Amino acid sequence: MPQEHYFSSKPADDRALRTVTVRLAGREFDVLTAGGVFSPGHVDLGTRVLLDEVPEPPAGGHLLDLGAGWGPVALTLGLEAPDATVWAVDVNERALDLVGRNAARLGLTNVNPARPDDVPDDVRFAAIWSNPPIRIGKAELHELLRRWLPRLEAGATAWLVVQKNLGADSLQRWLADDLGEGWHVERAATSKGFRVLAVTRER
Repeated sequence: MPQEHYFSSKPADDRALRTVTVRLAGREFDVLTAGGVFSPGHVDLGTRVLLDEVPEPPAGGHLLDLGAGWGPVALTLGLEAPDATVWAVDVNERALDLVGRNAARLGLTNVNPARPDDVPDDVRFAAIWSNPPIRIGKAELHELLRRWLPRLEAGATAWLVVQKNLGADSLQRWLADDLGEGWHVERAATSKGFRVLAVTRER
């Protein structure tokens, strides 16, 4: 599968932008998307399952959308937790440009599009919501999760949506084994062929 939408796209020319209507946080919005990002035409099914199944985010603190794409998760966090600081992390410059444009369209000043290295090292997260990029490969995915999950605050949870037939159950087992003591990993929901995994830092 081509990996362009994860790694190499530059910000889209204005002529390449398109407007789509999506439902986020119970309301409809017109947002900008473009080719070269994940699911440019709509909120993909996995992300919709995540948004439908997770509890409300913490009202404050730092919240992370890992693998933000054009921004459906980050924008939802920004809408539902206006007093929180939302980090929309992606390696794709086009995606980050779109997140910034869409946050501005929705009047959100608390959403920060960021490359991974742009997030200050001392930031700890009150929650992580992610439709992680499974197709980058198992080794890369594991390193991604090892980098970000330990940055959860004590008692905080990462909510990950993973397609069942793309290894959700094996990822759940790996997380439990790799994180070890002080963590709790469970399947929080199953819907439309996807698992929602809850990864909680207990201390």
